[in-house]
Amino acid sequence: MSAITEHLQSVRTRVSQAARQAQRDPSSVNLLAVSKTQPVSAILEAAEAGQSAFGENYEQEAVRKILAIRQERPDLKLEWHFIGPIQSNKTRAIAEHFDWVHSVDRERIARRLSEQRPDDLPPLNICLQVNISGEDSKSGVRPEELAALVRAVSGMPRLKLRGLMAIPEPQSDPEKQRQPFNAMKMLFEQLKRAGYDLDTLSMGMSDDMEAAVQEGATTVRIGTAIFGQRHYPEKR
Repeated sequence: MSAITEHLQSVRTRVSQAARQAQRDPSSVNLLAVSKTQPVSAILEAAEAGQSAFGENYEQEAVRKILAIRQERPDLKLEWHFIGPIQSNKTRAIAEHFDWVHSVDRERIARRLSEQRPDDLPPLNICLQVNISGEDSKSGVRPEELAALVRAVSGMPRLKLRGLMAIPEPQSDPEKQRQPFNAMKMLFEQLKRAGYDLDTLSMGMSDDMEAAVQEGATTVRIGTAIFGQRHYPEKR
């Protein structure tokens, strides 16, 4: 058994245990393998172990890998999620090659994705990134501005608003980890009560996935715990 296969099994076990502790069905939590900076071979290894959803942060690197895998393994039906900050000049490639975008935090970016999504592809699944910890260095819409962004994005053609995403400030204490995730859950539920058909709460990474699952995450984004330490061989 390969290291990546073992790591995937370990992560799935951690997620399942956290879900059961929260009296949730483990199948209600999707695992997104964050493959940024990882080679095509590592992605294919994870795919052979049953992983189908992969998250990427860098548009140029991601598109190269997506195209290479489609050419090498056209039989594989992988789902590609863009989870990094989005620059205006990168939206066309993202709209053309990805199934999901988790990191929309401005109406202008959403509008560009809507306009540039090819008509022959299904609607692009969108999560709005919330700066739940109020960090100046983090992307994301402020919580008090979220409702206005939801109203704007929900009516755009060729996009399907699925939910919210967050990257809270790192905390080592499990109880402190849960606080921003709980705040995200409250925002999510408020929007659902307001009539928005949302089903995705994307939060939790390698060091805090249990806290995220316990507070209602439906997607956890796991990189290091699956692939090991990242490598940065190329300038971007």
